[in-house]
Amino acid sequence: MSGVLAALFGRLPIGWLQLTHSRTRFAAALAGVSFATILVFMQLGILGALNQSTIAPYDHFRADIMISSEDANTLTDGGNVARTRLFQALGVPGVAEGAPILIGDLVLQMPDGSSSSLQTFGLNVTDARFVSPETASQMDLLRQENHALIDTATRGIPAEAFDGLLAGSPFPFEIQGTTLTAVGTLQVGGGFTADGTLFVSEQTFLRTSPNRAAGAPSHILLNVDEGADPAIVVERLRATLPMDAVKVQTLKDAAAADLAYQTTERPTGIIFGFGVVIGIIVGIVIVYQVLSTDVADHLKEYATFKAMGYGQTFFLGIVLEEALVLAIFGFIPGLLVSLGLYAGMSSLTGLPVAMTPDRIAMVFVGTVAACALSGAIATRRLAAANPADLF
Repeated sequence: MSGVLAALFGRLPIGWLQLTHSRTRFAAALAGVSFATILVFMQLGILGALNQSTIAPYDHFRADIMISSEDANTLTDGGNVARTRLFQALGVPGVAEGAPILIGDLVLQMPDGSSSSLQTFGLNVTDARFVSPETASQMDLLRQENHALIDTATRGIPAEAFDGLLAGSPFPFEIQGTTLTAVGTLQVGGGFTADGTLFVSEQTFLRTSPNRAAGAPSHILLNVDEGADPAIVVERLRATLPMDAVKVQTLKDAAAADLAYQTTERPTGIIFGFGVVIGIIVGIVIVYQVLSTDVADHLKEYATFKAMGYGQTFFLGIVLEEALVLAIFGFIPGLLVSLGLYAGMSSLTGLPVAMTPDRIAMVFVGTVAACALSGAIATRRLAAANPADLF
């Protein structure tokens, strides 16, 4: 390794030799950097799972515009929308078609007494234009009373429970005292608000949710005329509909607003965001302590170099070399451990925790930057000191 670094830096790798001189201290430093890396990876992983589970429901639908209650911050909170808003919207130039959707949380009860919460969507099964192709291909199956499409990745239900369904046999289950029959499948998985997803017809939804009414859907989806600009149609709708009662956004903007609310205003998102910051601070402090101790241990050598005419950039280069070594050699085990933790967390919780190349690159760059910052701070004592003061 010394030869590789010597070729890379074009000089004797002083920083590497200083770090590896005490192998115990070097191992402890790498463990500290790895710990900080794991902490950041885990917080980002959970935050990423929150983001993905927030956006996932929007992927079920194919629409340009969504009308929601004025107090709705997410897809599932806020009040309902009067169905008359759909008919008003259809009279606005540029609006081609519309459909209401009903959303609620229902509890699936298994024969063994276990249960799972399902984010349930009630749809107009006669119109498949507003749902994803996967769902549209199975919409006809929902025309029959109490039929459903169920999420085979639902948390809390063994995967083998759906073996018969996947083979073509119906899967009966109980919801709110009503027996439903799953005749089709989805693959979504659990999130932070529900264990899985369920698609049913409007009529089936209303049977299982007697406190809901067909005249008050959760949202209204709209598609615009071919060639029309959704943003312009949104402005027309805002000028027509009572904005003290409804909120009109493009579906893309609604998803972005939902994500921003979950990550910046809901406690869960804020906590995980702080966790990332804390992980970075922990890494900076650990590396700073290692490098500042190393600088203190070699003050006489640095004083000799300074008396010989070497400037601050030389010392900074040595310490940054040490920071780079710590960043690289500490990042690799941190990444490997995080990959194992991601797999375990995803398996145990059903959350969409997955490592991505972008995340790996971001954390690596952040690790190098944090170590470099720590190194720069650790050399500040050498900047203005006289050589005699360092002996």
